[in-house]
Amino acid sequence: MGPGEPRVSEWGGDLLEGADRQKRLDDLRHEMERIETEIAREQSADWPPKGYYTAYHAMAGVFLGMLGAMASLVFNVIGSLMIGQDPLRIVRVYLTFPLGEKALTQADDIAVAAGVCLYIATGMVLGIPIQMALSRFFGKSSFVKQLALVSVIGVGLWVINFYLILSWLQPTLFGGSWIVDEIPPWVAALTHLIFAWTMLLMYPLGRFRPYGIASHEGKS
Repeated sequence: MGPGEPRVSEWGGDLLEGADRQKRLDDLRHEMERIETEIAREQSADWPPKGYYTAYHAMAGVFLGMLGAMASLVFNVIGSLMIGQDPLRIVRVYLTFPLGEKALTQADDIAVAAGVCLYIATGMVLGIPIQMALSRFFGKSSFVKQLALVSVIGVGLWVINFYLILSWLQPTLFGGSWIVDEIPPWVAALTHLIFAWTMLLMYPLGRFRPYGIASHEGKS
């Protein structure tokens, strides 16, 4: 260091160097956040989807239909236990569609387990139209209107499944109408209603909420 030049201690130099590094780090962090925000805005041109998000609500219907089927199955199990009947009687009755009358007395545990899976899978399929009707046309309606809708759909599914399809299809394919004959109408109707009502109670879980935009815009 030449004569007349100011002297800077080694300790002071370290402080200046540290402050400079911190400033550069903050600048890089701000730049990264700015770039992330720009990228998010560019990607959000098609998000959230315009119009009705059919794929999402179909998948939500599958999930909520599974919950509804499980609830209706539990209802039947509890009801059967209360009257001293086989708790999985309804599953055995439904198994008469692929297995015929022998399912009522000869279905083993593996067949019954497969029947439970089929029961829930059927609920997953039937949950799609209920979820789509709710979300598309009654998403902002009052609970009373939504309850009326799912009740009508539940009863409608029972009538269609039992009396417009199974009443002739099962005898044609397997020689008997055990599902329609073995399940009392009020039990079948209530089973379908509990399925539909459960879907309505769980409906908030299936509402579409766009994500990924607000968090980025909050950083800008």
